[in-house]
Amino acid sequence: MKPSLQLRMSQSLAMTPQLQQAIRLLQLSTLELQQEIQEALDSNPLLEQEDPHESLSNDTESNAAHDGNSHDASSHDSNNGDAPTDSSQIEVGDALASESMPDELPTDSNWDDVYTPQIQNHSSGSAGIDGLDQVYQGETSEGLYEHLMWQMELTPFSDIDRAIAIAIIDGIDDHGYLNQSCEEILNSVDIDHQEVDHNNDAKIELDEVEAVLKRIQHFDPIGVAARSLQECLLIQLQHLPENTPWLTECQQIIHAHMDLLGNRDYRQLGRKTKLKEPQLKEIMQLIQSLEPRPGNVIDQTEGLYVIPDVLVKKKNNQWVVELNPDIVPRLKVNNDYSNLATGNRNSSDGQFVRTHVQEAKWFIKSLESRNDTLLKVTKSIVQRQVDFFDYGDEAMKPMVLNDIAEEVEMHESTISRVTTQKFMHTPRGIFELKFFFSSHVSTDTGGECSSTAIRALIKKLVAAENVSKPLSDSKIADLLADQGIKVARRTIAKYREALSIPPSNQRKSLL
Repeated sequence: MKPSLQLRMSQSLAMTPQLQQAIRLLQLSTLELQQEIQEALDSNPLLEQEDPHESLSNDTESNAAHDGNSHDASSHDSNNGDAPTDSSQIEVGDALASESMPDELPTDSNWDDVYTPQIQNHSSGSAGIDGLDQVYQGETSEGLYEHLMWQMELTPFSDIDRAIAIAIIDGIDDHGYLNQSCEEILNSVDIDHQEVDHNNDAKIELDEVEAVLKRIQHFDPIGVAARSLQECLLIQLQHLPENTPWLTECQQIIHAHMDLLGNRDYRQLGRKTKLKEPQLKEIMQLIQSLEPRPGNVIDQTEGLYVIPDVLVKKKNNQWVVELNPDIVPRLKVNNDYSNLATGNRNSSDGQFVRTHVQEAKWFIKSLESRNDTLLKVTKSIVQRQVDFFDYGDEAMKPMVLNDIAEEVEMHESTISRVTTQKFMHTPRGIFELKFFFSSHVSTDTGGECSSTAIRALIKKLVAAENVSKPLSDSKIADLLADQGIKVARRTIAKYREALSIPPSNQRKSLL
């Protein structure tokens, strides 16, 4: 065959830099988008952020001028043509200024009434009594380790006991339990002690480690450095007053029948202790007042905050979707710099300005496209899940990404990008957009029920069950079948574990 030239016409989608930028912005979360915007503002001198107070101040000034004109007109009419004076307005303004910024304190006020000192973080060894108040008031980010080290510095220890105490505190996990045995602590401290002091042949005894451990177990929180749940509960019971009701019986049960207590076998527990059910209830109330994980008392986690992307409100009996105006700042192109491109400048300067003007316009357009797509997808989700906003989780309808993609005429991958790490603020709480998508289960009437609604029904049934005879997974499946929802027992167990609901044998209680 001879080579030849042929002319063909075809259409194809080209991934231009502008389209790539729009897709990247579409899948960014709120925090990532704010970082991207800040980087664009730093790299592009022609892109700037609008000052929201500027437009607000202009509107306020115009309204104030309008009100002032109307006030002057009314004053002129009431005074029969006499010009009004501004002395009253000046006096009021001076009075407000003097109230907001006093020159000196009143004679009957104290410095503490005006200035509230902030508690400073104390390092170990320099903290006083205020440091303990700081921990209990929750005004510190120190964890359990720092809290124990601070108490260790306040406790009179010898050099060897201090080394043992540090080794013990190093072996305590976040829940407050000691993960190392006394023998392991002894070996590590003994080796370090011999390396530091070569002239001292005295060997550390195991009794010294146990004595230091007993002292640390009485640190705050009580029960810390325990080696088992049994030991942790017994330590806490030792700190209760001796006249506490059922204290002796509670100690005997934890010491001798911990296995029955863990299995919630109250019938066998009553037989062995010869206690009746009302007495066991009193003992169980005392046990449940204890802290099985003392390390959790010291909050070591920082609060996680979610900034919603869209706001859903009900206005005139209609659910309205709005973009959160606080997440994306308003951007614009600097007109003073952009006009330089049309001036008498050399080619390199003009090309630099034109390039950055075009990049700024593309970035602003990509942000607008992202907001429009997010708003369109969210409105479609709200329209399909109106029953959820009116009645709750039990009214959630099954929905997949393809349903929204067909309605808004977009690709399913685009819907996935839009709904990932995007959050919606509703009267029922803050939800990720992915929350509204769920699989379906067929019903006896030929309809469909979403998995979210089934989980809500399981949670409702467990909350209303008899704690002395909790519902098993098979019983829950039967109750759902009575409502026309056919769900296998394995599916019930999977949904129950997703809701962090323990099995029936662990939910049994006398209280």
